[in-house]
Amino acid sequence: MPTIQLTTSQKRVLTALVNLAENADLPVSGGDIAESIDRKAGTVRNRMQSLRDLRLVEGVPGPDGGYVPTDGAYETLGVERMDDAETTPVAVDGDPVEGVNVEEIDLSSVANPELCRAELVIRGPVGPFEAGDHVTVGPTPAAGLRLSGTVDATNVDGNTLLLRVDGMETPSADAAEVSAAD
Repeated sequence: MPTIQLTTSQKRVLTALVNLAENADLPVSGGDIAESIDRKAGTVRNRMQSLRDLRLVEGVPGPDGGYVPTDGAYETLGVERMDDAETTPVAVDGDPVEGVNVEEIDLSSVANPELCRAELVIRGPVGPFEAGDHVTVGPTPAAGLRLSGTVDATNVDGNTLLLRVDGMETPSADAAEVSAAD
């Protein structure tokens, strides 16, 4: 399939749809998409028409209708479907954030605790996160990593959070041995 070039607006709407669809059993409404990207529903409807023409979304009519991303949407955005994926919980100021899952954690400057940053790629709306929020991520499914820090910035289009890390921990070796013995 040839690479589809999307406008910034199309990419933003499609990214929001893909993120919201990951946690939904029903099609995603245009209103939910508009709310997640802070745009008007009419703007979303206009973008959806062009995305349907590109075969990146399907419209579902009816009272429970909305939009569903196609396989082409995931391919165009370069993301994988998260079907059957393990979850990594996220909390803001100690309160769990529903409908958000961490897809990727990229650490930088780990050797310098004063400059340690993490880029979190998330699935779900970035709306619940603002600069200055204290965020806790984890434990991650494989390693049990738990990460905490302060949000420096959010990127709605790329669904990333830039975090100033103030703590990182993994289960102790003793706890892992006890768990393995069970």
